[in-house]
Amino acid sequence: MTITTIAEIKAHSNIETDADDDLIAAKIAAAEAWIAKFIGVELDDEDAFPDGTPAPIREATRQLVATWYEQREGVIVGVSADEAPFGVVELIQPYRAWSF
Repeated sequence: MTITTIAEIKAHSNIETDADDDLIAAKIAAAEAWIAKFIGVELDDEDAFPDGTPAPIREATRQLVATWYEQREGVIVGVSADEAPFGVVELIQPYRAWSF
């Protein structure tokens, strides 16, 4: 299902080493799964996205992976923590499949 490559994340995050490629790949998978669950649509669904995965979803994925890569601890003391980085939900919200 991967819509984002390790190379894209490394370019986005200014990572120049290959040492964490496996970790980055795992975070890509987790971020894409989180976004797919949030919007209710698989990110590579050709029926939902006939022109390919929209740029805002791809950007949200890059931001989410970069944040999770930089902040690997489950608990952060002394700062405000959110479920997703600022702007990620706003980027993916228009693509959410609502059902009641």
